[in-house]
Amino acid sequence: MPVYLHHIETAVPETAYPQTVAAEILKQAIATDDRKTERLIQRLYSHSGIETRHSVLGGFEHDGPGSQFHNLAEGTFRSPSTEERNLIYTEAARRMAPELAARVIDGCPGVSRGEITHLITVSCTGFFQPGPDFAIVQALGLSDSVERYHLGFMGCYAAFPALRMAQAFCLAQPDAVVLVVCLEFCSLHLQWSRETDDLLAGSVFADGISGAIVRAQPPAHGGLQLDAFVSALAPAGEQDMAWTIGNEGFRMRLSSYVPELIQNGITEALAPVLARTMLQKDEIDHWAVHPGGRAILDRVERGLGLPAESLTASREVLRNFGNMSSATILFVLKAVQEQARAGERIVALAFGPGLTIESAVLTRV
Repeated sequence: MPVYLHHIETAVPETAYPQTVAAEILKQAIATDDRKTERLIQRLYSHSGIETRHSVLGGFEHDGPGSQFHNLAEGTFRSPSTEERNLIYTEAARRMAPELAARVIDGCPGVSRGEITHLITVSCTGFFQPGPDFAIVQALGLSDSVERYHLGFMGCYAAFPALRMAQAFCLAQPDAVVLVVCLEFCSLHLQWSRETDDLLAGSVFADGISGAIVRAQPPAHGGLQLDAFVSALAPAGEQDMAWTIGNEGFRMRLSSYVPELIQNGITEALAPVLARTMLQKDEIDHWAVHPGGRAILDRVERGLGLPAESLTASREVLRNFGNMSSATILFVLKAVQEQARAGERIVALAFGPGLTIESAVLTRV
């Protein structure tokens, strides 16, 4: 029995930072009289493929969330504790998650709030309980019997396990209507650090939220059929992409070797999902690749021998929003879905700690 992704919605915080401004803030914070670090920051930010990123930190120069990173009285920068950062996450999640969930349901033809049976939330950038799933149920007046699940601290690939879980619910319960919400506020974990890994992570990560409706009933207008999912590991990258929790936010290890590791493993990782759907690579009409960074997209394109225009949607999402961790792939899928015609095949790919490579085949209906 086929299962379908009916509708996708996306949202970002109101505050937008041009990449040039973000680079200047970082230089002011950590690179005083250090020309070598300033040049590295300039190179990382100017070659990132990003023009704009959004953040729940509403500015560093006035009272508000961003002021947690700035000692306004002394005019110096400070590094908030993990608790302080998580409090900002909690406030933003309680506000934005219900707003986005309402748009997903209300924008999906033939689905009402009372029909939602399952809710899956995804996030690796904060924790609180009762969580965003509870906030969504309460704010939208969903049934108390909605089954709620949370996938936490998985990283950029986590939307794939969420969609796979939603598919499983629908296969087991054909009348299920599953709401998936991915919310990530990566900017909260900005580090005033001169370590290359911290500088690299700080140059690409951003804030965003996305959601989708999954059900077994065919969509009335468009949508994507979920054909197959496959997980793969490139264990050589275990130490090159990793999360940990520190006293001053979550620390991301993102080495410059990640794009090369992905290029070396991408063909082998993709083969099982193509075999499961009995497709050849040249039968794929569209590619939806998680834009972890410009170098990652370049290496995927090179590793799979794709035409330059194949990753246009991924590059546009990267340029306009940056890497929003698990929320990002739904931004890309939404753009690809709008371009694709009925019957066309889509391969989606995402990467995360491990090094984990998730792949999926979908068909535009």
